[in-house]
Amino acid sequence: MIKEAAYKRTAIAALLLVTFIVLILAPFTGIIRVSPGEIFSGSTGANVFWNIRVSRVLTAFVAGSALSLSGMAFQAMFRNPLATPFTLGVANGAALGATVSIWLGLRFSLLGFSGQTIFAFLGAGVAISLVYGLTRLKKGLSTLTMLLAGVAVSLFFSSLILFIQYMSDFTQSFQIIRWLMGGIEAVGYGSVLNMLPFVTVGSLVLLYLSNELNIMVTGEEVAISRGVNVDRTRLAVFIATSLMVGSVVSACGPIGFVGMMAPHICRLVIGQDHRYLAPASLLFGGLFLTLCDSISRTMIAPAEIPVGVITALLGGPFFIWLLMGKSGPG
Repeated sequence: MIKEAAYKRTAIAALLLVTFIVLILAPFTGIIRVSPGEIFSGSTGANVFWNIRVSRVLTAFVAGSALSLSGMAFQAMFRNPLATPFTLGVANGAALGATVSIWLGLRFSLLGFSGQTIFAFLGAGVAISLVYGLTRLKKGLSTLTMLLAGVAVSLFFSSLILFIQYMSDFTQSFQIIRWLMGGIEAVGYGSVLNMLPFVTVGSLVLLYLSNELNIMVTGEEVAISRGVNVDRTRLAVFIATSLMVGSVVSACGPIGFVGMMAPHICRLVIGQDHRYLAPASLLFGGLFLTLCDSISRTMIAPAEIPVGVITALLGGPFFIWLLMGKSGPG
């Protein structure tokens, strides 16, 4: 046990070091070459470095960390490695809000938030409220009821998105499709600062509940017998992940598969213990999306591929591998 714990701590330390190196080097990649000696010069290259690349790298890291940690929590709560942060319909709620904003042509800003971001977050809030309300119609917070409510809300919102897209003109339809692809197009630090409070609070909650998640993976009856308040824990996980996912999707659009791939890859290396799996998932998710974003903006430069397309291209085969492999959580 001591050797196993030491191995896991060493693996997390190595991951932390790799993450730090990638965060330092990633802003230097791009079509405009910026040397280390130029970043404090006040030149155009320095402006690109600080206001576009650094902010974009930080946005990608925070978004990836939130999606990965949320995916880990959902996989534990539903005891299924195929669960994702979008399982309960929060992403489709945010997507519907953004779609409505584009369709109505609303262009305003409030407290530093764009109208599209505000509508997306409101849509995520509506999805959270509906799923929670439908689940509470039955006594307790049954995992199965919550899952079915999430799927129903998600499908309903998807149909509304399709309806609005059909009713839109060509320009609006293109904007909706582009937003639904998911992308990190941060200019300045507004996006990362908007996400950071929700991601920080949600991450702390999930890290705090790592022991409870360990027990819940073994089954609801076992968790209850060991003194875990299952309903309260499930509600805390649901609210924490929903707020994180809502903030990320409202800022970056629905970037898929990160929340499924990253925690599962960490689980293969770290194991099932959420005391170590949670920080590993947080670091690796951020690292993974940062690397994917670097690929998306350099592969066909000066144009760029939406990062959601890159993660989907990687996630599709990974999903099939998971589906054909183990059917349980580990």
